[in-house]
Amino acid sequence: MSNVNPVRLIAEKRDGHALAPSAIEALIDAYTAGDVPDYQMSAFLMAAFLNGLSDGEATALTDAMLHSGTVLDLSGLPGTKVDKHSTGGVGDKVSLILAPIVAACGVPVPMISGRGLGHTGGTLDKLESIPGFQTDRSIDAYKAQLEDIGLVLIGQTDDIAPADGKLYALRDVTATVESIPLIAASIMSKKLAEGIDALVLDVKCGRGAFMKTDAEARRLAETLVAIGTEHDVPTVALMTDMSVPLGRAVGNWPEVEESIECLHGEHADTALMQVVTALAGEMLALGGATDSPAAGRERAQQAIDDGSALETLRALVEAQDGDVGAIDDPTSRADRDSVATVTAPDDAEGYVADLDALAVGHAAVDLGAGRRTKEDDVDPTAGLSALKKPGDSVHPGDVLARIHTADPDQVAPVQQAVQDAYAFSAEPPASPTPLLGRYTAEGWGP
Repeated sequence: MSNVNPVRLIAEKRDGHALAPSAIEALIDAYTAGDVPDYQMSAFLMAAFLNGLSDGEATALTDAMLHSGTVLDLSGLPGTKVDKHSTGGVGDKVSLILAPIVAACGVPVPMISGRGLGHTGGTLDKLESIPGFQTDRSIDAYKAQLEDIGLVLIGQTDDIAPADGKLYALRDVTATVESIPLIAASIMSKKLAEGIDALVLDVKCGRGAFMKTDAEARRLAETLVAIGTEHDVPTVALMTDMSVPLGRAVGNWPEVEESIECLHGEHADTALMQVVTALAGEMLALGGATDSPAAGRERAQQAIDDGSALETLRALVEAQDGDVGAIDDPTSRADRDSVATVTAPDDAEGYVADLDALAVGHAAVDLGAGRRTKEDDVDPTAGLSALKKPGDSVHPGDVLARIHTADPDQVAPVQQAVQDAYAFSAEPPASPTPLLGRYTAEGWGP
């Protein structure tokens, strides 16, 4: 039994005081050991959310979570190990496309991912929508697979940053997600525990992101890069737009299907693939496969064109006990079909002007693609597909989206919510760039 007094620490944080690093370490250790219950940690998280954490507190929280379990040593494995992390978005299936591309180009990718948070999807939930796919792997298996195929995507284990695993699930259902110090500590404790040599971050900005404003996203990028630099891990952050869903599918299996299409070379000029190739360029440059991010982008496209990226995805699925047949023919799933559509209203003549990512994210959760409570099961095939996006032409009655769900009671309200998320115009809207900025230890650049 721990000697920490959580009530005292909660009260101090509630009243706006900064906690000593030793106090934060003791609280995290006690929570990880099960000596502090969820209801007290929820109170602490809300106090931290409302009153903020100082830079010293955020660093102490990161270190406490990092050292709550094993910090892996991958130095015995060949290559420069590079990972990527996204701060969360709607339709953000980037990792499913990006990781096989980078591994196919010879840069090992050890990726420990999370589940959905709030209205945003999680890579683990997407992977587990592949029939049979196992995200629970021992550290020995993690290392062996990384050496064998250059790619491994797992969830957190009892050994790797276990404090973050518990806190991540708790933040999801206590409305304490959108906090820069909590986000930074969660991301970096997990990533630094992986044993990586370098890290690329996709910091989302906009109404569908946790960071709604440019200033918030920039502050988060700077915080993350500073933590990486402090731990001698070269870190690059790209700031990308998350005002509109990324891609045309939102949900777990719907996003897997779209990812497979992208690895077949489809959707090449979309915002989704612009983000994928930009991140791939950074990873390949950090991993020493190319001499610049620009050359890395070209190399990434080659891996798609020659089929090696898709083959690497197949190897990943096979190595983690997934059904490779579902990758070869995604339409073979009997439960994948849509059950209803969202149609354009009578005044929708011209073009899609806008699509609210936040509203779409909430709609996907309502369909069963996310969680309202920590104990909720996720419907692997729930979500939306065939979304019309800004710039698409539209006429009354056109299909704006297809609905996938096993819950018929949600169809009508989601139809209305998704239709309301659209705006239309007589003229096509401007095409904004999905890439908003790049930040390294040297500062902001193009």
